Amino acid sequence: QVQLVESGGGLVQAGSSLRLSCACSDGTFRTYAIGWFRQAPGKEREFVAVATWITTSAYFTDYADSVKGRFTISRDSAKNTVYLQMDKLKPEDTALYFCAASSVGRSVRRIDYEYWGQGTQVTVSS
Repeated sequence: QVQLVESGGGLVQAGSSLRLSCACSDGTFRTYAIGWFRQAPGKEREFVAVATWITTSAYFTDYADSVKGRFTISRDSAKNTVYLQMDKLKPEDTALYFCAASSVGRSVRRIDYEYWGQGTQVTVSS
């Protein structure tokens, strides 16, 4: 059973940065791709970023067009934690952010993710 716990959300001003964390069960990285999704009020949950690791330092990533160049996904193997570094935040980034694990691989589809965290709220004021 994979467990995922997000943290790091908060209220920030536009242009600021936040780093979200996703603490994963031991061994998750060997089997699952880890993705980030977000859901704003009244909207569908949407893909943000995903990573799959070949080795500790070699990995593949994909990002939604809306966050490319501003968000970066990474991990700390020793801490079993995946991070989403969010820079140059915009009000439209306001949402509940989820991390999720997929055995399918580096997918942008919600349906391919079997395990989800509870979410962490990010609010960006203008």
